[in-house]
Amino acid sequence: MKIAVDAMGGDFAPEEIIKGAVIGAKQHNLGILFVGPQERIRAELAKHDIAGLDIEIIHTDEYLVEGEQPAYALRTKRKASILLAVKMVRDGKASAAVGVGPTGGVFAAALGVLGTLEGLARPVIGGNFLGFAPNTVVFDLGGNVDSRPDQLLDFGIIGTVFARKWLNITNPTVALLSNGAEEGKGNEVVKETYGLYKKSGLNFIGNVEGYDIPFGKANVIICDGFVGNTIVKFCEGLGSVAAEWLIKTLEGKLPPEEIRNITTAMKRATIPADTTGGGPLLGVNGVVFKAHGRSKAPEVATTIGTAKRMVDIDFLGTLRDELKAVRSKLSIPFANS
Repeated sequence: MKIAVDAMGGDFAPEEIIKGAVIGAKQHNLGILFVGPQERIRAELAKHDIAGLDIEIIHTDEYLVEGEQPAYALRTKRKASILLAVKMVRDGKASAAVGVGPTGGVFAAALGVLGTLEGLARPVIGGNFLGFAPNTVVFDLGGNVDSRPDQLLDFGIIGTVFARKWLNITNPTVALLSNGAEEGKGNEVVKETYGLYKKSGLNFIGNVEGYDIPFGKANVIICDGFVGNTIVKFCEGLGSVAAEWLIKTLEGKLPPEEIRNITTAMKRATIPADTTGGGPLLGVNGVVFKAHGRSKAPEVATTIGTAKRMVDIDFLGTLRDELKAVRSKLSIPFANS
């Protein structure tokens, strides 16, 4: 198996991306296709023992940077590293692609190159992101800033399949994220979506609040990407601040090794990058993972391992079959826009 990795994405590219991919290749016995400037990649690879590893470099001088408008950037940078990485999946040269760069760029590249599964208007980014709630997944975590009610229903179907297949939860509960648990809470989109879910046949338990997420009140929590990405960034900041606070508070009271163990556990429970590395972009015709922009080598390696697992269990094929079956059972027409 080979994984295509955008070497130029993320806050710590290319150093940490390449280091993490090398670790992932060794841990999971797979090949890596690095996409990016050849000389910069070679310079970083020279710092690591890569003897016996299946590593190839796909050269390009073009890559996305934070702050660019994704659609415009991909039109002007036809050989952008994330674009070429996703094309490796489309052309059968890689089993999956991993991007650490801007969420919008990874999303646009995957959607433009691979297209969506039959019947889906939009793909969605999501999955586990909080260690305190290992049996809770959230969709969307940043792919769709605005979403229609029917698209939010699609996310619930995808999330249900994900929880069933990935977390082995037989009948996952589904909830809408809102500003109150009562029916009738939320903006107009949430209220309309609530009505669709009541008729959907999914194991819908109503609204949940942000407070409920770390307690795992629902297995699948649905929101648009604006809200989801805000939650992720909040958890990143909270986890980092909490870890620093613990170090200062416990210094001199516990042995340094115990303090390190406690703060590491705190980060793994609260910081999405430490918890899972990255999440899958679901609904496109290929396996694509978006790692968190602040990911360093361990998180990149974790993301690569998770991508490999998704390929190993043929998650995409299962999602395609179950999505069709669920929509047919619920008499939900396929989307066309």
